Amino acid sequence: MTQTHNTLSEEIRNASIDVLNHHLASAIDLHAQIKQAHWNVRGPGFMAVHELFDRVSEDVEKFSDKLAERAGGLGGTAEGTVGVAVKRSFLIPYPLGLASVDKHIFAVSAALAAFGQSAREAINQTDAAGDKATADLFTEIVRGVDQDLWFVESHAEVR
Repeated sequence: MTQTHNTLSEEIRNASIDVLNHHLASAIDLHAQIKQAHWNVRGPGFMAVHELFDRVSEDVEKFSDKLAERAGGLGGTAEGTVGVAVKRSFLIPYPLGLASVDKHIFAVSAALAAFGQSAREAINQTDAAGDKATADLFTEIVRGVDQDLWFVESHAEVR
């Protein structure tokens, strides 16, 4: 841990850094999953969904940056390599070979929902540990993920 004048105890900072890095790995995975959908989606509504996936992937990349910068700001190391993401991501692997809009909408929605649920749990974890600022960051991320999920699901066929 690097030295910092941050007034949170080292114990609280370490707990938050662990949660942040766990979510950083999954955010990197989520970004790659959404780009996979962006590159491979086909069918009716292609252009709208293709562009939507690109915008959502940009949002997720911003979440990654915020998670990493918070870990660094707490005196930790942001563990954001692809190798770490592969080992630590809690997301299920994205199914390869998908092409249809509906299948990609379903897969991306499921990944966003899983990431959002874990971020909700992280709000409570970091708040209970005494780090309200990190809890607030996760609240911001949840708001963004919820909005992106709404946008993606709005392209699903209504049944």
